[in-house]
Amino acid sequence: MKTRLKFLDRYLTLWIFLAMAIGVFWGWLSPGIADFWNSMSSGTTNIPIAIGLIVMMYPPLAKVRYEELGDVFRNTKVLGLSLIQNWLIGPVLMFLLAILFLQFNVDYMYGLILIGLARCIAMVIVWNELAKGDTEYCAGLVAFNSIFQVLLFSVYAYLFIAVFPAWFGLPTNSAVEAITIGQIAKSVFIYLGIPFLAGFFTRFIMIRVKSKEWYHTKFVPKISPLTLIALLFTILVMFSLKGEYIVKIPLDVIRIAIPLTIYFLIMFVLSFFMSKKVGANYQQSATLSFTAASNNFELAIAVAIAIFGINSGEAFAAVIGPLVEVPVLISLVNLALYFKKRYFNDPLPASGS
Repeated sequence: MKTRLKFLDRYLTLWIFLAMAIGVFWGWLSPGIADFWNSMSSGTTNIPIAIGLIVMMYPPLAKVRYEELGDVFRNTKVLGLSLIQNWLIGPVLMFLLAILFLQFNVDYMYGLILIGLARCIAMVIVWNELAKGDTEYCAGLVAFNSIFQVLLFSVYAYLFIAVFPAWFGLPTNSAVEAITIGQIAKSVFIYLGIPFLAGFFTRFIMIRVKSKEWYHTKFVPKISPLTLIALLFTILVMFSLKGEYIVKIPLDVIRIAIPLTIYFLIMFVLSFFMSKKVGANYQQSATLSFTAASNNFELAIAVAIAIFGINSGEAFAAVIGPLVEVPVLISLVNLALYFKKRYFNDPLPASGS
């Protein structure tokens, strides 16, 4: 596994911890840094952070194999199961876990809910390859989730942030009370729509000008590090603005990490056995499980910052997503391979069965 998982990806949790630590130390050492970052704002938008968030989203969306979307629609069973796992069970499960574990901090609760709404479009490909899942279906499901998010994420976010919590009588904050679907849609267009269009047309044009092989072996490796650079830059800025919370932050990281870990475990195991139950082979079961268990933390971070602000607890909670996801999903790769040995000893059924 270590030889196939790239160095930067393998130690992503470490890089995030380092960026947090450096940011906190920087903010504590130079309190005036907050004024510096705030000086580059237009209204409620911080220009450097906005650019960083768009750049962060571009490489994952440029990697998506949109032309393989048809493979998903040909197998209605796989598509239907993926829809239930990703767009019903996942958001509802995270919603309930956020209520259960984080009612003590409303900001963190809503940040966690946002993570549950953002379905994975990037790292799932890595986990799927390591677990020897179905690369064809993975590419198709990633393409489907990408387009689904562009079209419906703002509706989902409004329902789960502004509507459903009121039904349960949950506490809110001023940002939640003032939120509108138009505000969310604007944020989604800026931080998902723009990089989506850029990634889609980059792929469409470059493959025709050069070739698909050149695109994936030469171009994609060149742009891939941009996601990590932009993510770490965003985290560095966020935590430089939170230098005074140097003692509080580690405890809050643990509080947010607990429901996240439970979410990843439940989603993976539940999705795996749901897939097996309907007759999916191992490759399809692994792909569906990792697609359901993973999350698009780039989008969650971008929307949390856009709606609630870079200093918000919602943005802080969103950052903890990749911090927890990477080590947990690496462990789930090993669990998937164990399930393969235990439950799939017979020859695998043909694809699409």
